[in-house]
Amino acid sequence: MQSPGIDDLVLVSVDDHVVEPPDMFEGRLPARFAEEAPRVDFREDGTEVWRFSGKEATNIGLNAVAGRPVEEYGIEPTSFAEIRSGCYDVHDRVRDMDANGVIGSMCFPSFPNLCGQLFAKASDPDLGLAVLRAYNDWHIDDWCGTYPGRFIPLALPPIWDPEAMAAEVRRVGAKGCHAVSFSENPSKLKLPSFHSDHWDPFWSACSDEGTIVCLHIGSSSSLVVTAPDAPIDVLMGLQPVNIIQAAADLLFSPVLRKFPDLRVSLSEGGIGWIPYFLDRMDWTYDRHHRWTGQDFGDLLPSDVFRDRIVTCFIDDPSGMELRHRVGVEGICWEADYPHSDSTWPVSPETLAPSLAGVPADEVAKITHQNAMRHFRFDPFAVRPREKCTVGALRAGARDVDTTPRAAAGLRSERPKHTRATDLLQPGIAGRR
Repeated sequence: MQSPGIDDLVLVSVDDHVVEPPDMFEGRLPARFAEEAPRVDFREDGTEVWRFSGKEATNIGLNAVAGRPVEEYGIEPTSFAEIRSGCYDVHDRVRDMDANGVIGSMCFPSFPNLCGQLFAKASDPDLGLAVLRAYNDWHIDDWCGTYPGRFIPLALPPIWDPEAMAAEVRRVGAKGCHAVSFSENPSKLKLPSFHSDHWDPFWSACSDEGTIVCLHIGSSSSLVVTAPDAPIDVLMGLQPVNIIQAAADLLFSPVLRKFPDLRVSLSEGGIGWIPYFLDRMDWTYDRHHRWTGQDFGDLLPSDVFRDRIVTCFIDDPSGMELRHRVGVEGICWEADYPHSDSTWPVSPETLAPSLAGVPADEVAKITHQNAMRHFRFDPFAVRPREKCTVGALRAGARDVDTTPRAAAGLRSERPKHTRATDLLQPGIAGRR
């Protein structure tokens, strides 16, 4: 079967991001915590910052560059006035999805960090839990619920308490949310590692609920850097290394063997590295497990990886050429809107060359069927499949202006950062 044309593709992205609107907590917290809710304040330079429990969190430039000329990319703090409204307004987000031909999207958080690290820093754990639950309710009910069949709900866990994490997984599961964002290396957050039984209540709840655990690059609030004076290009180029490390850590931990129904997604890590990685893991296991004590029974590490771990890519020609060694059943696609790696608004055109020559049934799995199955998402229950294609969505969004436009604001007056360590400043590490 030949590959389908661009207009016939159905695209579901399992990695996008939301820039949370300033009013998201209004009316969502118990009265005793209402005055302590996260809020947006202005700085003297015109940029905005979220303040919560004595901490600050900014939206940095690379987090929200959709619709901006590439010359303006940078890591300087930004304001809502400088970013495209589709970043934070759900109605405009859906219009931007239509213009890009994307029917479904899963959105990771911005200001709380990728697995709710900010809420874990609350001075009062009860406050942190109340704010986290309010965040999840806003995300599920307002962001995802406003447009049924367009978004895959994704919850944040209270990482400071595994029992509370388990309870929250079950609570949001009852609301139809079957994905949760967790750290790709909790040890970097000064928390127990995957090799500890500390997280067992959380893993158990995810197994019971059929909730997939999403490990996003940077969710450990750390990134790979080679030297203090290395150019920032080195750090950005090596970001997938975080996921490679997480994959090895998870694979040789007891987690996947102890919880045989648990599934994990490696978000924004690409797939081209996986064939060599699996070769290396199998080689290591075969030659060393007799003295290291690892035991996969009749399986190899690569078997467990392909069966239990979902992989994701934005544009990865090498990975697509080696897709059968990666594992076609586990590959999903991502658009990464509105981050700097995003291919919006030409995601279908960017993806098409990598799909050339790929059989139609495999294209369908990679572009949407795998995502629908692994994340329990069914846009076709809301609208017919023929209205979910790139061509159909774009036909209804011809009035959406996708022309790159410079930001109106102070960006041109701010210094540019060129060293890798600039991206590791407090409040920046772990966000892009």
